[in-house]
Parts: sequence; C-alpha cells; structure tokens
Amino acid sequence: MWQYLQTEMFVKKEAEKMLKYNSLCIEIQRMWDLKCTIIPVIIGATGIVTRSLRKNLEAVPGKHSIDSPQKTAILGKSHIIREVLRYYYCTPRPMKFYLLSRYSY
Repeated sequence: MWQYLQTEMFVKKEAEKMLKYNSLCIEIQRMWDLKCTIIPVIIGATGIVTRSLRKNLEAVPGKHSIDSPQKTAILGKSHIIREVLRYYYCTPRPMKFYLLSRYSY
C-alpha cells in the first residue's frame, strides 16, 4: 500500500512544515532541555506519501505503520466525494422552463 511521490508540491509542503514547527522545537529545547526533531508527515488525499517518510520514521523508536493514516486519508476523500454527490443528486432543484417563441430572430 506504500505509494511514493516526490513532486514539487510535496517538497514544498515538507519545507513549510519544517519552518512552521521550527520555533516550537526551539522553545521545547529551551524550556525542558530536551532534544527535539521535526518529522514532517505528509499524506496526500489518495494515500500518497513522500519518499523520506520511511527514513524519517526510522529515527523514532518503536514500530510505526503508515497503512492506517493512508487508509484514513483515502476514506476521508471518499466521504467528501460521497457527500458532494449526495448533495448534488438529492437536493431539489427548481424546474427551469424555457419559453419557445414562434418567431426566432
């Protein structure tokens, strides 16, 4: 179920996450004198993950699986699509009547 994609968008998102949480990491290091590492986890709507995710998760002790977050992302996407389709097909729409004239210009 591992799908890898290294696109510009994923690289940009990883950089954004690193920049966003860098100040928090520095604050944790100062307040509690702990070592802090930022591990960006980016999963696309179709379950695609970055190539560096597995390497980054190996730095964290314990057993980690990406299958569950991938499944959550895919189910979330299908829920959104289902709701949009339900709204589109189940919402009553006003009838449009077109008056046809006998004379066309």
